[in-house]
Amino acid sequence: MAKVVSLGIQIVDILGRPVTEIPEGQNVALLEEIRITVAGTAAGTSIDLAKLGAEVYAMGAIGEDELGNFLLITMQRYGIDTSCLKRKPGVQTSSTMLPIRPNGERPALHVPGANGELVWEDLNLDVIAAADFLHMGGTSLMPKFDGEPTRKVLEFAKQNNVTTTFDLVAMQRPDLLNLIEPCLPYVDYFMPGFEEAIMMCGLTDRQEIIRFFLDRGAKHTVFKMGEQGSSIAFMENGQIQETRIPCFKAPVVDSTGCGDAYCAGFIMGLSMGWDLAKAGRLGTAAGGLVIQGLGSDAGIVDLDQTIEFMNTAEELPMNQ
Repeated sequence: MAKVVSLGIQIVDILGRPVTEIPEGQNVALLEEIRITVAGTAAGTSIDLAKLGAEVYAMGAIGEDELGNFLLITMQRYGIDTSCLKRKPGVQTSSTMLPIRPNGERPALHVPGANGELVWEDLNLDVIAAADFLHMGGTSLMPKFDGEPTRKVLEFAKQNNVTTTFDLVAMQRPDLLNLIEPCLPYVDYFMPGFEEAIMMCGLTDRQEIIRFFLDRGAKHTVFKMGEQGSSIAFMENGQIQETRIPCFKAPVVDSTGCGDAYCAGFIMGLSMGWDLAKAGRLGTAAGGLVIQGLGSDAGIVDLDQTIEFMNTAEELPMNQ
């Protein structure tokens, strides 16, 4: 069983669907479904990894509030070790309100909360050193941990032979690349959404974007590309070696957490010794299950069910 530390943002989502408009004044709109879930590029991935069978250690910051209690209870129900989550007084657990549109799109109303209080001293380095994987998720929403502390923990992981994966929340800010670039030499798998990668480097051609991040030290780029599937690439003898993974056909309910699920599936694939293409297919299958329900914890039951979906689902065509 792979031992994975999922470090970064811990969020509670409140989701409702379908939302076609926000009522004026104090009028009421009736919805089919409202849910509350554990989410975020660290916490959401933790839930999915646990469902897929990994030994998961959640690491980050939450508040001393009811939302924090909900997050802990939910994680513990899935067998996640929450002993490395730090509870911060006087600040709420990070949360997001998500009115889900009929097509699955998800505008967000977000409170950064306790994620903004995570600091280097909150980390349990012994747990990280003993892990097989460190998944870093949430740069740009952790102002006291973004930048040099993130670089340090990734460097520490590599010094202890821990495989590193890196996802983020790309906010429009002029210093975003400055936060990310020093980290890349310590990242085995750089896993942003493709639109986030474009935002960071300002390029639009996929091959140029891949080279941009590989030249800055990332060992692999893993771009999540929505209905266009994903791209996994690395450099060999100065040449880019890229594998494209198609998306699987699935009914779209809510796209929240699909990228987090992809990361979880990809990590699980790597942990089982699968090659990049097969690991990417497992990530794609995990995302394809999550998109069929409301919330980032929807769809995935266990590893066997996810593999079954991977082996039987219809592939969507890709643009090259």
